[in-house]
Amino acid sequence: MEFDAPLWLWSARRTDAWTFVSLPTELADEVLDLVGDNTRGFGSVRVEVTVGGTTWRTSIFPSTDTYVLPVKKAVRRAEHLDVGDPVHVRLTLVDF
Repeated sequence: MEFDAPLWLWSARRTDAWTFVSLPTELADEVLDLVGDNTRGFGSVRVEVTVGGTTWRTSIFPSTDTYVLPVKKAVRRAEHLDVGDPVHVRLTLVDF
């Protein structure tokens, strides 16, 4: 799956700088159809992600009407990304 979306800052905990990209709802629906009830803790789904020249494994997490993908600091630094920047994401489900 590939998509473009802006990088955003999670504002629930002001002391932490967690950044995410939200999957488009159409892709989130596809993920939900594929995984069904076969999720991990908190409804997470293991994925392999590529942004620019950086590939890593993580999980996506359910959020209102979609899934969110955390983008760690090392990736943001390597790819010169900041909050609000558009991000091109290539995502593969690991267990499916």
